[in-house]
Amino acid sequence: MTNTYRPAKLFTVAEANATLPLVKAIVRDIVALSSSIIDRRSRLDYLKSRQRTNRPDVPAYADELADAERQLARDIQQLQEYVAELEELGVELKSASEGLVDFPSMMDGRIVYLCWKHGEPEIQYWHELDAGFAGRQPLAAESTVSPGT
Repeated sequence: MTNTYRPAKLFTVAEANATLPLVKAIVRDIVALSSSIIDRRSRLDYLKSRQRTNRPDVPAYADELADAERQLARDIQQLQEYVAELEELGVELKSASEGLVDFPSMMDGRIVYLCWKHGEPEIQYWHELDAGFAGRQPLAAESTVSPGT
């Protein structure tokens, strides 16, 4: 991220934790649906590759494959709607499969991310905008997280 990054909302740790119950519910759905989409996409790709072998028994599955593709497309649309819900809250999804989300925040006069991962009880980490998950650091009492805007 560059210095021009201006999130719509900045969270304090308390505000992020207050939003967390709703975020947890949305992220739980995202993780489950993402896993399902990945598995089904892989299976569909495999079946479609087998369909190209011109085996006589494969055409019987063409309608089922088409139905599965339509359902997959609907689920991808649903996943995008879940992501939009997070964005409306001011939260940024970083990994659908792992359930990683960032809450923009102001710390010591600069914008950082408060970082949360699916399964964690509350916001316990932060990282610089360009550091990502690998750069997570525990929240320290001496860090000053400014009120959100």
